[in-house]
Amino acid sequence: MLKIAVNGACGRMGARIAALVFEDPQLKLAAALERHGHPFLNKDVGTIAGCGETNIIVTSTLNTHADVLIDFSSPESTVAVAEVCAMKNIALVAGTTGLNTLQLEKIKHISRQIPCLVSPNMSVGVNVMFNLAAQMAQMLGNEFDIEIVETHHRFKKDAPSGTALKLAEKICEATGRNLEKDVVHGRHGMTGERPANQIGMHAIRSGDVIGDHTVVFGSLGERIEITHKAHTRDTFVRGAIRAAKFIAQKPPGMYTMSDVLSI
Repeated sequence: MLKIAVNGACGRMGARIAALVFEDPQLKLAAALERHGHPFLNKDVGTIAGCGETNIIVTSTLNTHADVLIDFSSPESTVAVAEVCAMKNIALVAGTTGLNTLQLEKIKHISRQIPCLVSPNMSVGVNVMFNLAAQMAQMLGNEFDIEIVETHHRFKKDAPSGTALKLAEKICEATGRNLEKDVVHGRHGMTGERPANQIGMHAIRSGDVIGDHTVVFGSLGERIEITHKAHTRDTFVRGAIRAAKFIAQKPPGMYTMSDVLSI
């Protein structure tokens, strides 16, 4: 049985991970972690996650063995817990968004010691969308303008979403565009005629939307749109659990959901 630790266990995502891990007969919930000073420290994580008593107490330090740690916290916390995983030889699955270049480099360095799977979106459907968007951009060519629109709940802290940025990255890789130069974030004022290589990026924050992403390919006379809508956070949780089962026996290195899905 695979032993799973959850970091950020009392957050919206962490609580659902704890609940679904607890319900999975192939998994054992081994630890629930939260930051120092969190009001739910020393409480049973099941009472917070709504799955009943689990006998797993929320702590700020990892004091037990686990095979895989799943993390949906903050960029700073993700890096810190990755270092703990390296010391304890625990595989890492990180779905935290907003990781900057330096933080990603630190995780890549840690992946020399343990397997690390990092993805801005754990949804199976979104990861298929990454590949489809890249293939379509390559096939359609420069005659089609590309715009990316993402919508999330009002509480989301980073913009644009990590998923939207990953879509732009995959499209740039497929078409020879430059992520830094060719992606524009919103438009205002007299922007002039749209350059052929430009990718427009637009972030919408509204109510309790879990996560919608649309890539628009538009030419003169026709338009194609690819849209993914997450109906529940369990979509991401199930993807993260699938990733944990995949990475548990893998050698050290950096992995993505593409590796999990063999795409």
